[in-house]
Amino acid sequence: MVQKTAKFGGTASDVVVAKVGHGLMMMTWKPTPVPDEQCFEAIKAGLDGLDSLPAGTKMLINSAEFYGMSSPTLNLELVAKFFEKHPEYVDKAFLSVKGGLTEKLSPDASPEGLRRSVDNINEKLRGKKRMDLFEPARVDPNYSIEHTMTELSKLISKGKFDHIGLSEVSAQTIARANKVLPVAGVEIEVSPWSYTQETKDVIATCKELGIAVAAYSGFLTEGDFRRKYTRFQADVMKHNFITVNALKAIADKKNITPAQLCIAWVGHLGDHVIPLPGSSRKDRTLGNFAGGEVDLSEEDLDEIAKVLETHPIKGSRIIYLVPLKEAWLSGVRDWTAAQRGAYANDLTRFQLVAVTDNLNKSKGVISLIIRGTDI
Repeated sequence: MVQKTAKFGGTASDVVVAKVGHGLMMMTWKPTPVPDEQCFEAIKAGLDGLDSLPAGTKMLINSAEFYGMSSPTLNLELVAKFFEKHPEYVDKAFLSVKGGLTEKLSPDASPEGLRRSVDNINEKLRGKKRMDLFEPARVDPNYSIEHTMTELSKLISKGKFDHIGLSEVSAQTIARANKVLPVAGVEIEVSPWSYTQETKDVIATCKELGIAVAAYSGFLTEGDFRRKYTRFQADVMKHNFITVNALKAIADKKNITPAQLCIAWVGHLGDHVIPLPGSSRKDRTLGNFAGGEVDLSEEDLDEIAKVLETHPIKGSRIIYLVPLKEAWLSGVRDWTAAQRGAYANDLTRFQLVAVTDNLNKSKGVISLIIRGTDI
C-alpha cells in the first residue's frame, strides 16, 4: 500500500504526488520498443496504487520528446495511446516532458526552438493528456537561463503547459532561473552510483528554494544503454562490485531488493526528493513503489554512507565503442569531424559528446561521453 507522498515546488506547490514516480524512457528508447499493452499494465500498476492516498494525489510520469529510436516521439505517442485507452487515469497523472533539443539532440533555447518543441509535444499528445510540466532537457550555452525562463513563461501564458522544470543543471543555474519564475522541479541523476558534491549542492539548493527533485537512475535492467557507461564495464565493475555486494547485504537484512534499497535511500535524501525509477513491467512498478515505502533507520543510513565512503564508485558516464547502429542515442551519426571536435572540447556543457575519429568510424563504432550538468 502506497502511503508516502511528496510535493512539487514553485508554481506547482499545490501538487501532491506519490513519493515514487515513474520514468517511461526505456519503454521506447531501444531498438525494439516494449509492447504497448505491457507498458500500459506497468503504468496502471503505479496509478492504481494512488487509491490508498488522499484524493487529488497524483503520480509523476516522466517522458521526453526524444525517447524513441525509429521515431523520436515514440514515447509521447505511447503516452497519448495510454490515456486515449484509459481516460479514467488522466487526472491521476502529473506529466513532465523533456524537450528543447534539435533533431541531433543539441540544446536549442531559441524562442523558435522552444516553441517548436512545445508545439510538437502537444501535437503528439493529441489532447489526450495535458503536459503539466515542460523541462528543457539541457541548458543551451547560446542563451542565458534567464532568457530561457522568460521565453517559457510566455508559452505558459499562451496555455501551452502549466509549469517549468529544469534538467541536468547546476545549483547556480537553478538559483538564477528561480529568480525569473519559480521552478517547479529539477530532474537529475541521483543514486549510489552518482552522488557527487555537485549532486548534493543541487539537492540542497532545491530544498532551500522549495523545489522538488525528480531523481532518476538506480539499478539498470538488461538492454538499458546506460550499461555501457564505464562505471558498468567489466574491469571497473571488479571494484564497484564491492560496493554492490555491500549494499546487497544491507538490503538482504531488510528483506528487500538492492533496487528497493537504492530507491529508499534516494527518498531519504529529503522530503522534496522524488525517486524516479523506470519500469516497463507491472511487477517492477509495484516493486519500485514498495521501495519508496521502506523506512531506513539512522543506523541503516550510516551503514550505507560508510559503504559509499569506504568504497567510492569508480568510472563515469562515458560510453566507449558504441555500434554505429546505436548512435541514435546522441544523433551523432552524421556529425562531421569538426562538429565532434567542437563538442569534445566543451565537456562541461553538453550531455552527449562524440569523441570519435575516422578510424573508429570505419570500424563501425563510435565513442560517446555523457556529461551530467551545465556549469
